[in-house]
Amino acid sequence: MAQSENVEIPQTRVQGTVKWFDPVKGFGFVVADCGGADILLHVNVLRNFGQSSVADGARIELLVQVTERGVQASAVTSITPPVGVQPSLPDIIELDKEEIARSPLLPARIKWFDKSKGFGFANIFGRSEDVFVHMDVLRQSGLSDMAPGEAIVLRVIDGKRGLMAAEVRAWETVVLEEESCLQR
Repeated sequence: MAQSENVEIPQTRVQGTVKWFDPVKGFGFVVADCGGADILLHVNVLRNFGQSSVADGARIELLVQVTERGVQASAVTSITPPVGVQPSLPDIIELDKEEIARSPLLPARIKWFDKSKGFGFANIFGRSEDVFVHMDVLRQSGLSDMAPGEAIVLRVIDGKRGLMAAEVRAWETVVLEEESCLQR
């Protein structure tokens, strides 16, 4: 009786740009800086990184492997929001980016988000008021969509019509950053 062997598929670290990602379909593709075939990015790999979506044009670092179905991402190691995405909301345009960066990161959950409308709302843990989340802010943050109940971290400003997100980050990415800082 022959034993089955666990064969490890070699992985390579690759940097590239998100060509497109559709959270409804559950996958997208990355174009590697070094060229070659497009890299399949499955939503489960993205979720293991702590995000359920990623903005088109975002910079991404992956571990990839060649399978019988082509080149596929096996892990995401970092995501950087797309370059040149500028805020279009007057409430945010008027603010100093450094001032926003100094404001605290607040844990929250998405209440609802409608990509076709371009906005939604979140609730900060322990608070009852809604926080407006605009599609432009998601794109600036490197995200493309949010699901109800998704754990996030927000930097919140008091806009002209109430509380609004000035930055949105996936909960797990912030937790991983904190853990890495503690280990240094």
